[in-house]
Amino acid sequence: MPTRRELANAIRALAMDAVQSAKSGHPGAPMGMADIAEVLWNDYLKHNPANPKWADRDRFVLSNGHGSMLLYALLHLSGYELPMAELRRFRQLHSRTPGHPEYGVTPGVETTTGPLGQGLANAVGMAIAEQALAARFNRPGFKIVNHHTYVFMGDGCLMEGISHEACSLAGTLGLGKLIGFYDDNGISIDGEVRGWFTDDTPKRFQAYGWHVVADVDGHDAAAVKRAIEEARSITDRPSLICCKTIIGFGAPNKQGKEIAHGSALGDVEVAAARRQLGWEHAPFKIPQDYYKAWDARDRGRAFEANWEALFAEYARAYPEPAAEFTRRMHGGLPADWSAHAQRFINSVATQGAELATRKASELALNDLGPVLPELIGGSADLTGSNNTYWKGSRPITRQDFSGNYLFYGVREFAMSAILNGLALHGGFIPYGGTFLTFSDYARNALRLASIMGAGSIYIYTHDSIGLGEDGPTHQAVEHLASLRIMPNMELWRPCDDVETAVAWIAAIERRHGPTSLALSRQNLPHQPRVTAQVRDIRRGGYILLDTDGDPDAILIATGSEVALAVTAAQRLAGQGLAVRVVSMPCTGVFDAQDKEWHEYVLPQRVKARVAVEAGVPEFWRRFVGDAGRIIGLDRYGESAPATDVFEYLGFTVDNVVKAVEAVVNKDKVLSA
Repeated sequence: MPTRRELANAIRALAMDAVQSAKSGHPGAPMGMADIAEVLWNDYLKHNPANPKWADRDRFVLSNGHGSMLLYALLHLSGYELPMAELRRFRQLHSRTPGHPEYGVTPGVETTTGPLGQGLANAVGMAIAEQALAARFNRPGFKIVNHHTYVFMGDGCLMEGISHEACSLAGTLGLGKLIGFYDDNGISIDGEVRGWFTDDTPKRFQAYGWHVVADVDGHDAAAVKRAIEEARSITDRPSLICCKTIIGFGAPNKQGKEIAHGSALGDVEVAAARRQLGWEHAPFKIPQDYYKAWDARDRGRAFEANWEALFAEYARAYPEPAAEFTRRMHGGLPADWSAHAQRFINSVATQGAELATRKASELALNDLGPVLPELIGGSADLTGSNNTYWKGSRPITRQDFSGNYLFYGVREFAMSAILNGLALHGGFIPYGGTFLTFSDYARNALRLASIMGAGSIYIYTHDSIGLGEDGPTHQAVEHLASLRIMPNMELWRPCDDVETAVAWIAAIERRHGPTSLALSRQNLPHQPRVTAQVRDIRRGGYILLDTDGDPDAILIATGSEVALAVTAAQRLAGQGLAVRVVSMPCTGVFDAQDKEWHEYVLPQRVKARVAVEAGVPEFWRRFVGDAGRIIGLDRYGESAPATDVFEYLGFTVDNVVKAVEAVVNKDKVLSA
């Protein structure tokens, strides 16, 4: 039977062989953390390689995702569907072993990591999900939700600011089943971190309210085991195990140096490492007794079978909660969801009122929230401004996790990454709010949500210069276009209460990708529509106001500027010009429609087009063409009441009318 060190050496061998074969990668972290990973995975991790999506599995997150071969080796050795052929194809096109772990590509990978610190924040979200689900569904004698979240992190993760945001909140919430392992090897890409990272990490985490196990020899399996036992015994706060390790452990000439971090060791050093480690096997060769020792399939099947038996008893005793738990963990919506959603839309369309779309969003939550117990919300210290706290909201606190609302504090980046963790864990539809301009703070979390297809919902209020007096630092200008060009992100900017209701329903039903809702601070008029127009909102862009025959011009607008376009079109009609108004609350959804719909809404024969949006103009060029005009912003805003700012920067009915007249006359000249 191989020793613990020998089992860890299997990880080291696979890591250096795969990186050497690819001629790129990061062998240092896998070789340095192999002993820690061996103890955790073989002695503690509750998982089933045959069913990577089993609901009550422990979640394992490799936040220092550059060390991806550590995770791939663990998955391969423990019995996941990740054959050696895929390890041989490390970092190659279409392999299941990409350079950084990617959710949905490799079985057993819980989240996409690589941008440092975000995996740690995702893990906080997963731990919140576990504790919140336990508070809702567990009953005396039935702990159907009872798992840990383990996260590996390096110096880089802890230097990133998001680690402060996320870990501070985790300590405040007392996430007792979150256990972190700090790979304290003192090395980053630029060399020894003592030149730029001298934090007292144990004291820092103690100040956050974490339990800290300091100065653990990360190459001593017995010491690691004692540390894990201690951490698991602490249930009222998260734990950090600080492991002193040597980067590239086992490579005699490169261990402990930055050269081991991010490049292949080289054939000579790999051979030397084999001798140093006593690893006599050929590249990518693992002896059968090693596989037998690592194999977690029987143990995993037993874990899941025991849980299934417990859940069956739970279902007999508590059939309704059992059915609800199953539905939520499978990501299905309530049986009456579609009918309820349609009734809500019809009600808003019939009884619409003039109000800010942030307020319309709150009304949507008040109506939809009661039929969606999986909805879990929050705000980054802007609850009253974002209108994210609805009538059924109850705060989640350290003392009570049965609520459905998180006060994130001023932590936009962590909030966004935590939403991703909540979405990936399962059982919740998470949303969180801040001002649109502060989406910049969180952009990389939004990008990762888009890459992963996580169903997070981001609420962005105060969506333009309509913010008013707070001025250009708070007024969004480039942000709408920035979010629209992010692949797989759907951005909705509704013009009134009806479009807001539809946008919310679209976001809730979109479980395989993130949605951003850009909402106004200022009141916007309710736009009258017939039934077909209400239905057409879901197509992203539709005809809001039309003419009897072919239009002379088309006005395209979003959000608060739709009312401006409608008023301008009505004035132009009085002057004898037939102008169609197209509301385009979601350009991404409109783009996905068929050619027939595009031609119906924006016929090619009508070249006279004007787009109106209080944001950067060039995004709209593809909709209006070279002959069209765009009324937008090529500068930052001003500090003044919203009406004054809009007028000063040219968002007036007069300017829209002049723009339409100009493009119509230009089109007539070109046609002649």
